[in-house]
Amino acid sequence: MENKKLGVMLIIISLLVGGILFYYNNRLAEQSRELGCFPNENCFALEKGLSVTHFAIGVFSFILALGFYLLFFNKTEKAILKKLEDEKNNKIEDSKFSIIMKALDPFEKEVVKAVREQPGITQNTLRLRANMSKAKLSYVLQELERRGLIKRIKKGKTLAVYLRV
Repeated sequence: MENKKLGVMLIIISLLVGGILFYYNNRLAEQSRELGCFPNENCFALEKGLSVTHFAIGVFSFILALGFYLLFFNKTEKAILKKLEDEKNNKIEDSKFSIIMKALDPFEKEVVKAVREQPGITQNTLRLRANMSKAKLSYVLQELERRGLIKRIKKGKTLAVYLRV
């Protein structure tokens, strides 16, 4: 059940039970005053009933506080669902990436790994990270772009490289 609905139900139930308890407690207090029970030993059952109502009022207060907490402050359900969704998306992305990596040669793998680690990496920086000559990197990038795995965008005098997957 959703936390807000549960919180509202707990608040309503606790208010009803609290109203009944306060009414019962007032009735017992009235009876004890009428009988003059506090100095009288014959009213032990009535005093015991009053102590039970005090305990019940404590329980009522706890339920009421729990209801308000669930209604206004508890956001864990949404956070857990968001975290699970993010983990699922990351696993799907990782599995897609590993499948793509199996179809690439070692040079292409090196380039794709570097681009994945740093999206928008410039070709000059990529050449240094992948330890390739300009010609070899240019050939590898053209091949990856032809396959639709990367895209290159003009950035100043060089090109920035992004993954498309």
